[in-house]
Amino acid sequence: MSQPVLPNPTNLLAVALVINRSRDGPNFVFHYPPQVRPPHNQPGQSQYGLPVETRDSDDTILESLDQPVSSFDNTVDASSSADHTHAWDDHRFTETGTQIVPWEHVAGFPTKDLASILTPGRAYHKKLFQLSLDPLYCVSCPIHVPESGVWKKRKKKKPDKAKSVRTEDGGTATSDIDLSRLFTHSSSNGAEGSQAEQKDKGDEVDDKRASMTMFNLVFILHPRKHQAKELIATLYLNIIRKISKAYKYSQQSSDFVWKESKRITALKEKGREERWKTGRLWTEILSSSSLAASVQDIYEAVSQNRIAALQLDTAAGPLTPSVQIPVPFYVADLPPDGEEGQRGLWLTSANSFISEDSLDEPGFLDRNFALLLMEDERKIIAELQADPDPTTAAMVEFVRLSKPTQSFYQVGQSNILSLGQVRKYAQHFIFWRRAIAIPPLHARDVYILSPNCDTRRLPRASLEWQKTFPLAPPLTNFLAELSYAPRPYKHFCPSKAHRPTYLLMLAWLMRGGWVTQLCTFAYVVVWPEIQYEVEYEREAEELRCAKDHTSETTSQPSSSFESSEGAHQPPSEKRVPTINEQAAEQARLERIAEKTQREAAEKAAAHALKVVPTATAHPSINNAPHLAHMTPHIILDAKKPNGTESLYMSAIARRLKDEKVAKAWHGFCKYFNGKSALERIALQEDMKRKEAWTLLTAMSEHLMCVRHW
Repeated sequence: MSQPVLPNPTNLLAVALVINRSRDGPNFVFHYPPQVRPPHNQPGQSQYGLPVETRDSDDTILESLDQPVSSFDNTVDASSSADHTHAWDDHRFTETGTQIVPWEHVAGFPTKDLASILTPGRAYHKKLFQLSLDPLYCVSCPIHVPESGVWKKRKKKKPDKAKSVRTEDGGTATSDIDLSRLFTHSSSNGAEGSQAEQKDKGDEVDDKRASMTMFNLVFILHPRKHQAKELIATLYLNIIRKISKAYKYSQQSSDFVWKESKRITALKEKGREERWKTGRLWTEILSSSSLAASVQDIYEAVSQNRIAALQLDTAAGPLTPSVQIPVPFYVADLPPDGEEGQRGLWLTSANSFISEDSLDEPGFLDRNFALLLMEDERKIIAELQADPDPTTAAMVEFVRLSKPTQSFYQVGQSNILSLGQVRKYAQHFIFWRRAIAIPPLHARDVYILSPNCDTRRLPRASLEWQKTFPLAPPLTNFLAELSYAPRPYKHFCPSKAHRPTYLLMLAWLMRGGWVTQLCTFAYVVVWPEIQYEVEYEREAEELRCAKDHTSETTSQPSSSFESSEGAHQPPSEKRVPTINEQAAEQARLERIAEKTQREAAEKAAAHALKVVPTATAHPSINNAPHLAHMTPHIILDAKKPNGTESLYMSAIARRLKDEKVAKAWHGFCKYFNGKSALERIALQEDMKRKEAWTLLTAMSEHLMCVRHW
């Protein structure tokens, strides 16, 4: 399994904000980081894959981009001089007296030209906008002002808050972000609310005066060519679209984007006049504009694969949207040689083969998974208790009740929390990367040293292990013992009284990706004896049907000639066949009947010579001569067998003499696909583990089992 393509400081060069005004035109408002070096290959040396909107722009823009060396590059070469590291931040002047400002070039391009091509038309409103400046990619989700020309919408009282948002054309569309969940508003007093209402008309006038027709949050990428498509899709779906929608919400509610853009632009003009260094200017901008600070937070969090928790200080109150790229907390297989990025992740196939049918059943997830906190329980509870929000009390109880040994279903059986609350809080902790979902830990399950563990962390982990469990064996010895002779985990406990402590040790090892569960998977195997029996019975049934059909046809007079002759003629035109024609047709039918009877007799004779199938107690070791030419058949998915495999399954069920086992056979078949761990059957079927394994043992003659993570 290849490593997922995630943004990093190498392929994510910058995040920029561009706006457009009907009066002043495009404006490259802000970008982060302040210095964005151009990639090694010069963009002007390759073709540009520009969208249709940008191809219709002024030709001078493309001409300026096609120049491999600009006037700024003549003054300060990005790669030719050794002192450029210190000189790039200086203000320079050309021979004609034009001032060259360092922050007005990004990745080797003038920001004025970038602003022109990064303000696409309304056709790209809330859609993926992708601009290729080889080898760079500019990716965004442009947001245009509504057709009315005013950003702010009038508040309308609605009897019911549906999970939909009003679109610009007056219709409704399902929202891909639940704003009530995504944004947290600070409480405001009544005086502030009344003042805001009194300023509604003034705000609308300011909106029209500002005439900001669109804004565009642009991600400037430099990916490898074979990774570009995946990286762009990942960023757009998880980050760009959601943040653009958050900015749109803040712009419509309080004109936030425009007001912050004015503040940033004014500071940049002041920096130009007073010849500030870029570092000083960016410090001023970041300290005075929460919009600029959010751009910084987006870049730093996304490039470091962290959660971007933004703070937008709008006039209507702070908004705190949080976005992230979901990262896998497990891998289903070992990464290829040379890909070390996934080392240390939990190695398991327990999560990778969940079918869509199972996902539609909440009970499947509730019974098969438990919550494993990634930090100390006391630390998380202390953080929750410091929050005055009344809902945190229930979350504290959830943390106390949730144990890695108890499934979500078991936690929901308490009188304190409902199953719905358990699901909701579990999703919350998993989203914030404070926990992961794992199959419940059990002392009777088998755990081994994970082949995907990161041994480079072993020295530090050994010290933490000794500090956390001072009486336990050394970490290296304990891991070696687990894998030397895999057996149920309870056998490593000195006594039953030590089992709770040893389960805590197991949770610690799972949290660090040091161990993984060794699970059992099964396929249905059809031995030759059963195949022969099904084929024999099917052939006998065909012979009986053929015999009955022959008896019926010979006992009834044939009128096929008349039927064939008169089928296509009206009653008035039917021709009476002659005596010769009737005799010829009768002779033909007799020949067909004789041939059919002869073939049936030959088949019956051959069938009579076959050995009558006999059911044995162990068909797997039946070496009878009449079975020598047959090989065992594996049913890859017993839940979805084909026609012949269905007959095999029924034949096996008839051989199970115990009525309880035969009934369980039909219920357990959905787990015999080589993908569902047999250790989960007891959880899913809500039965005791001993009972489930007793039934599986009774079926073992017809199962082929394999063991892996």
